[in-house]
Amino acid sequence: MARVRVESLRKEYDVGTVVAVDDLTLDIEDGEFVTVVGPSGCGKTTTLRMLAGLEEPTAGRIEIGDEDVTDVHAKNRDVAMVFQNYALYPHKTVFENMAFGLRMSTDLGADEREQRVVETAEMMDIESLLEDKPDELSGGQKQRVALGRAIVREPDLFLFDEPLSNLDAKLRTSMRAEIQRLQDELGITAVYVTHDQHEAMTMGDRIVILNDGELQQQGAPTAVYENPTNRFVGGFIGSPSMNFIEVTAEQVGNGVRLRGPGRSDETVTFNLSSEYVTANTVVLESSQFTLGIRPENVEIAGESAQNAIQAGVDVVEPVGSDNFLHLDVAPEFIARVASDVELAAGDEIAITFDESDLHLFDAESGRDVFERAREGEREHQPRATPS
Repeated sequence: MARVRVESLRKEYDVGTVVAVDDLTLDIEDGEFVTVVGPSGCGKTTTLRMLAGLEEPTAGRIEIGDEDVTDVHAKNRDVAMVFQNYALYPHKTVFENMAFGLRMSTDLGADEREQRVVETAEMMDIESLLEDKPDELSGGQKQRVALGRAIVREPDLFLFDEPLSNLDAKLRTSMRAEIQRLQDELGITAVYVTHDQHEAMTMGDRIVILNDGELQQQGAPTAVYENPTNRFVGGFIGSPSMNFIEVTAEQVGNGVRLRGPGRSDETVTFNLSSEYVTANTVVLESSQFTLGIRPENVEIAGESAQNAIQAGVDVVEPVGSDNFLHLDVAPEFIARVASDVELAAGDEIAITFDESDLHLFDAESGRDVFERAREGEREHQPRATPS
């Protein structure tokens, strides 16, 4: 396996009129599993293809191990890639599909190739399928063959391009666990591209978030979730998405009062304590901000509770262990409460949340205005157990 360094990577199309990747710099440690996530068109697959050598960078540098591979052809890079559509040869058996890369890119003899394919097939639990052809396999079996074909080559770097997108929900969960087990077992250096933020959060040692070709944030999944660097990350990571209220900030003594439009002609008011303002060094360079609060941090409170906000229930969405309450506080405002909280559309309630759970973003730049310590983003915390 190998360390990967991407420095100031840029990819343009149509003579620079379209910038798919813009000034991307990443360091991936030997044996690290990095997930890259973002909306469609954010540049994540283009980045992966440049790592594989399938796309030529417009500018920048790519190193794999100690070698600069920026101008090295794909076939000469020690990289294996797993695709969304499996990319299996339909006329070849599973054995032939897995052995093909070894035959084309190594000097191994026929006996050595056979031994390596059989050992990898046993690891992937597909040894009984070696004589079958792809059209005889299920989607999960095809994906196992595609993974086995990559593993059998023992490359320096594994690249995954949304490999589970074509599988049903239950199979995706089991395959996520399978890929994580293999990564732990083999010490794979891997870059995994996905549009599924749940997949990105549960699988990666580190998560990289892109938007419009630019790096938005990177770090341990939990640290990124708890401390999004801007409004885009706050809204993209988390399900249901973070709630936002446009507010005006004004100094009140040593504290700060946040005021914003609520339902109809009412006003949302939330007071930040002087202790919290001091501890978090709230920077009031302007007066216009966006307050962000995650649905799971919204609580039902009595009308006399501190910082209580009046809300009407529009929709109650039961999702098993929780209920999602769609409230009229702001557009798309959701509270995540326990399933035993019995409410119905049309009910009037009061909600609140702890000031330590809120996020405050600059209305113009979208940047987080709290000077929060971010050491946790640089630490590779253990992955969450996939669910």
